[in-house]
Amino acid sequence: QVQLVESGGGLVQAGGSRRLSCAASEPPFRPYAMGWFRQAPGKEREFVVLISSSGGSTYFADSVKGRFTISRDNAKNTVYLQMNSLKPEDTAVYYCAAKITMGEAGYYTARQYDYWGQGTQVTVSS
Repeated sequence: QVQLVESGGGLVQAGGSRRLSCAASEPPFRPYAMGWFRQAPGKEREFVVLISSSGGSTYFADSVKGRFTISRDNAKNTVYLQMNSLKPEDTAVYYCAAKITMGEAGYYTARQYDYWGQGTQVTVSS
């Protein structure tokens, strides 16, 4: 059972940046596609971004394209979410998720993922 631990959440002003990290508890890290989802109060959990197990493919929600980037360091079993030009509507609990796959396809729904972190709060003030 893989455990995922997010970190890096906090309070940031609109227009600012924040980097989230997600560390997996066990190797090998590579066979997992890694995604980030977020959930705002009263709303459903929504897809944000995904990076394939190879790191060669990335998929972004339209709402974050051009502002967020994702990267992974397989040697450190860690995936990073760099969030720039943050907006108040980005405020949510951000969850890291892992899907067991070696493919390059995109996975956009929460039920497609096998493991989840506990979440980290990101609050963007206006």
